[in-house]
Amino acid sequence: MNEEPLPAEYLSPLAALVDDVLAGVGYEVATAIETIDDAVPGYGGLFDPATTSDELRAALERVRSSELTRPPIPEPADDAFVLYVDGSSRGNPGPAGAGAVILDEVEDELARLGRPVGSRTGNNTAEYAALQLGLSELLARYEPRRLEVRIDSMTVIRDVWDGDDPTEPGVETYSTAVATALSTVPEHRYTHLADSDPNPADALATVGADIASLGPG
Repeated sequence: MNEEPLPAEYLSPLAALVDDVLAGVGYEVATAIETIDDAVPGYGGLFDPATTSDELRAALERVRSSELTRPPIPEPADDAFVLYVDGSSRGNPGPAGAGAVILDEVEDELARLGRPVGSRTGNNTAEYAALQLGLSELLARYEPRRLEVRIDSMTVIRDVWDGDDPTEPGVETYSTAVATALSTVPEHRYTHLADSDPNPADALATVGADIASLGPG
């Protein structure tokens, strides 16, 4: 199981603390937000505008110093998986997040993952980070033999599956990690999602961008 946090672009101290909590629970967004909200005094929470930066920082420090545990890992139908991924950047560049949803072959949901990528990050970098996020957690939890990645970024598809060189400056860390991860999966392919196709990872990437916009506390 991967215990090392995934790489990120620049994040404010508050956003970095949230990312640390996310890493501690396997980037399970719902679990992280619930844990943080429980640590905030009163009725405040991570995205409650009434919660001050000082209150949130204190809550995050308490959570980070506690024994974080990952949620139970659901049992998949077999060793074939579907992975939805998506990245989001407000302003391109701007606050950016990554999201991923892991399903088994019969499309039962196994994990909903998200994280901030950077406070001033481009959309293509967020897309690479989303694919790395999904692959990292998939391989930490399971031993996939077949994988279908559902993704809307043609930039990432051309790099990862068509063999083009990365066109986005600074994505080499992500693209190298993705290539290494996919080399361990015997059969993998992608499905390109059109803009009109539903992508459950989109909302998680948006939450990641919300976290990336936290600051400056």
